[in-house]
Amino acid sequence: MSNPSASSIGPFSAITQLVLSRVREFYREPEAVFWSYGFPLLMAGALGVAFRERPVETVTVDVVRSASGDRVVEQLSAHPQFAIQVSDEDECRRRLRTGKTSVVVRTRQSDSAKDDSTSPPVSYDYWYDFNRPESILARDSVDDALQRAAGRQDPLPTTDEKFEEPGGRYIDFLVPGLLGMSLMGGGLWGIGFVIVDMRMRKLLKRLLATPMRKSEFLAAVMISRLIFLIPEVLLLLVFARIAFGVLNHGNIFSVLFLILLGAATFSGLGLLLASRAKTIEAVSGLMNLVMLPMWVLSGIFFSSERFPESIQPLVKALPLTMVIDSLRAVMLDGLPLATQWIPMLGLLAWGVTAFVLALSWFRWQ
Repeated sequence: MSNPSASSIGPFSAITQLVLSRVREFYREPEAVFWSYGFPLLMAGALGVAFRERPVETVTVDVVRSASGDRVVEQLSAHPQFAIQVSDEDECRRRLRTGKTSVVVRTRQSDSAKDDSTSPPVSYDYWYDFNRPESILARDSVDDALQRAAGRQDPLPTTDEKFEEPGGRYIDFLVPGLLGMSLMGGGLWGIGFVIVDMRMRKLLKRLLATPMRKSEFLAAVMISRLIFLIPEVLLLLVFARIAFGVLNHGNIFSVLFLILLGAATFSGLGLLLASRAKTIEAVSGLMNLVMLPMWVLSGIFFSSERFPESIQPLVKALPLTMVIDSLRAVMLDGLPLATQWIPMLGLLAWGVTAFVLALSWFRWQ
């Protein structure tokens, strides 16, 4: 750091050369290129196909074999969503217990029909698992079909309208979460792992003898990560648009600003975690310690609002939650960037604090 020629090299020239060297090193590693660009596309494609818009799933219904059970089979067969099987009572119980059917219908002679000729001669018993949502829904669907077949009339008229507008599907909800996950993974692993690997290979020790400041090195690592981010984000957005018709209902520049802010924040966290770690095992443990709460709580694959109200302040304070919620507000709801000033301030605070601490704690060896 005391090299006499240091004053002859400007900070921007040093940062430029460091960024160029990092870019060349990155694109010479096929594995790094795949995990940065290929893996997010594969994940988006797999999850988009798995949670694609599908027709209503078939409801499996078992009917206890009896003389009056044939009438139940006939009435339910008029509805194509029911897959019906007739079995003995013991077999029906076994299938329900093992999850092979959603609901069991047993018919029996109505007790009220013996004393009142106007009462229906048959009543229904439903067996279903109260702890399985699909079993509860199956019970209600079967009961509705049988009640209508018996002549029930709804007192109020209703109409059904199928909603298929892009923006309300799971894949539309998922893409901002995948963007946030990529920003977190790239910032933490893409920077922390690289720095520790350079420290283990004694490259940082060699850089110490060059006319370069610590701040220039750390800034170059962050800038190079932002450069790698541009094609990564564009590929994911274009793929989601072409493959699944995912639309951005907000301003594209607002989305890009949030992405750059999130990338800078996680890059600062990556620098901080790698500032003292000496081995891959050490930095991997730190990365997992930081990433795991955000993986679980920040709402990548489902809304973070599902967690109890008591831990919502903690959830909202996580940087990944700030990124994902802001992206969804702009991309899905079309809100202007100014409405997200609170999470943007939070991200700025996370990033600046992490970079300042990394600059203070960073060691070359």
